Amino acid sequence: MPRLSELMRESADKRAVGALPRDPVLAGLTLDSRQVRPGFLFAALAGTHADGARFVADAVKRGAVAILAAPESALPPLGPGIAVVRDPNPRRRIALMAAAFAGLQPATIAAVTGTNGKSSTVHFVRHLWSALGLRAASVGTLGIASPGFTREAGLTTPDPVQLHADLATLAREGVTHLAIEASSHGLDQHRLDGLKLSAAAFTNLTHEHLDYHPTMEAYFAAKARLFEELLPPGGTAVVNADSPRAEALAQVAARRGLRFWTYGRKGRELRLLDDGPTAVGQHLAIEVLGTRHEVELPLVGGFQASNALAALGLVVATGGDAARAVAALATLCGAPGRLQLVARHESGAPVYVDYAHKPEALETVLATLRPFAKGKLVVVFGCGGDRDRGKRPVMGEIATRLADLTLVTDDNPRSESPEAIRAEICRGIPAERTNWAEVREGRRAAIAQGLAALRSSDDLLLIAGKGHETGQTIAGVTHPFDDAEVARALVRSGA
Repeated sequence: MPRLSELMRESADKRAVGALPRDPVLAGLTLDSRQVRPGFLFAALAGTHADGARFVADAVKRGAVAILAAPESALPPLGPGIAVVRDPNPRRRIALMAAAFAGLQPATIAAVTGTNGKSSTVHFVRHLWSALGLRAASVGTLGIASPGFTREAGLTTPDPVQLHADLATLAREGVTHLAIEASSHGLDQHRLDGLKLSAAAFTNLTHEHLDYHPTMEAYFAAKARLFEELLPPGGTAVVNADSPRAEALAQVAARRGLRFWTYGRKGRELRLLDDGPTAVGQHLAIEVLGTRHEVELPLVGGFQASNALAALGLVVATGGDAARAVAALATLCGAPGRLQLVARHESGAPVYVDYAHKPEALETVLATLRPFAKGKLVVVFGCGGDRDRGKRPVMGEIATRLADLTLVTDDNPRSESPEAIRAEICRGIPAERTNWAEVREGRRAAIAQGLAALRSSDDLLLIAGKGHETGQTIAGVTHPFDDAEVARALVRSGA
């Protein structure tokens, strides 16, 4: 077990403060006082809802021998045996200490940030690496997926102590290549600091998380931190050339000595030359590092083609053989809850589940599915509680404009009133539109109504908003609920 001074030395930077009057041996680190065990360091961080300083006394009672806090944090009186580390950025410090304490990481790590596409892209990166014979894993919204270690979905970016412990476990199990989602919250809160990155990708930036970030510029700055601070010089930035933010990231890359690759229709290293729908996906013509390839991609939607190119860029940038990686695109499968075909109605109509819970994402997925619905396009959706309220009426307008029938229901109301959330969605629907209904009886009833509206194989149902989630949070209580399983069960029952 390391001494505190060893972790401080290995996580040293110019922002470190003070000397160590005591130098205990540390048995572990935690940000949660309830997880403190004898010999632990407790990081007393100020959060959105609570200040960790309030729990220092409890942590000491449980056996904490060291406390990490900001200089201004008001700590209770502590005995002479407790070491106190003051740091102006304690979130960054605990992440660096967690990395040093865990010790091991997969040799090659690629991170993906952006509003949309993170989960699919890391899923595709892991698949492509595996197709090349590499032992690969992914970490993100969908949980941890690896050959020998899995965990169900949790936070997109786990807390740094848990994250680095997981990375050490993966490395010990022989994982050499890791793809990880980098959320704006995780980046802003320094949860990914200490990762030894080889490459990083940026997918896009759209309206989201303005309940946390004060402005879109602040939101972008959090995303850009992946390239400004975490990706080391010589690492490769793989950026969506079709995003208006590409030029700003190009400037960051030039300033920091990063290799800069772009992908997309305007891409330089990975260019989408042409695409066309097929019965099972789409045919792509792409140019990779100057060589043209024809690809049968078994996924629908232009955004999935974009995600696949981002993944291809990360794989090639980290040493993967380009020709073999391109060939492996034909074997990709969609990430759970990402435009996932989950059932077919008895009429033959397909039923899709997608995680689209933001205006741009909902608009994109409806526009993607429109050509596949020669008959009626039906959408079931709601909006989450305790999140950005501004998107609710916007999504109501989008859904009723692009779908033939919109069923407004509940997503995860959390602590908010479901009725109030639905009302805000419905306020965005123009008065002249009558192609919608509010379903007050709950999400299962809404899905049943959506299925009942399917009359032929030319119709299509999209259940949007929850994607891979297996629970629905109402009044602070999470109940089992999986859109895909509910849809399959209703289809089996003849709904």
